[in-house]
Amino acid sequence: MATNPPATVYLIGDERLVNEFGRACHDSGIAVVCRINESSKAGSLPKFFRVSSKIPRSAGFCFELTNSNREWKKKNLLFLETAAPQRSVILTSSVVVTASEQATWLQHPRRLIGMSALPTLLSQKLIEMALTIHTPPEAAARASEFFSRMGKSTVVVQDRIGMVMPRILCALVNEASFALTDEIATPDDIDRAMKLGTNYPFGPIEWGDKIGFDAVFDVINAVYDDLHEERYRAAPLLRQLATGVRWWRT
Repeated sequence: MATNPPATVYLIGDERLVNEFGRACHDSGIAVVCRINESSKAGSLPKFFRVSSKIPRSAGFCFELTNSNREWKKKNLLFLETAAPQRSVILTSSVVVTASEQATWLQHPRRLIGMSALPTLLSQKLIEMALTIHTPPEAAARASEFFSRMGKSTVVVQDRIGMVMPRILCALVNEASFALTDEIATPDDIDRAMKLGTNYPFGPIEWGDKIGFDAVFDVINAVYDDLHEERYRAAPLLRQLATGVRWWRT
């Protein structure tokens, strides 16, 4: 028999990801308790989030949502392993660090599942999950049911850096950055060409703005470090955009 989604979830990590996914949970009738990395600011969190370092006993799922800092991510996962209720499934962003590598940080990694957490993607209808050799089928089934109750579909993909959608999308943004460097077209023309030519909802420059060029740069760098393939070498312009440099928009 299908069950209702858990009354509460616990989120910890980067402010943007906690904010975005927490809002999606709230819209599905799930209470959100969270903690933001100290390097982030919690000022923009909605009032219906409860900020706490204590994980409620009712939290059937805990989410580690850090892409920006490996040390913070490891610290957060160790906290969740010891503080989360024993029945909680722990889902962790595995876009820049594989779930399998993260599992090596833990003493009891059986309840750990990777997921595709990237700004703007957490609001979409599809969630990619990556399992490790430790993940029991029942944990994966519980996670899939949880996302289904939120109105999201899930797919299980290989546990690789970048996963599927983040890897392809960030590669498009990176390639558009090379095109800008070569002065092939203006940013607006590149976006228009991709939207009209491929029916994408946004052009690659628009996607970069929405995701955050710094997040795109982190993913591309991680994929390049993993594969050492030239097609994933970060464009010098993307490195500049990641620092906040813009010349075409304010």
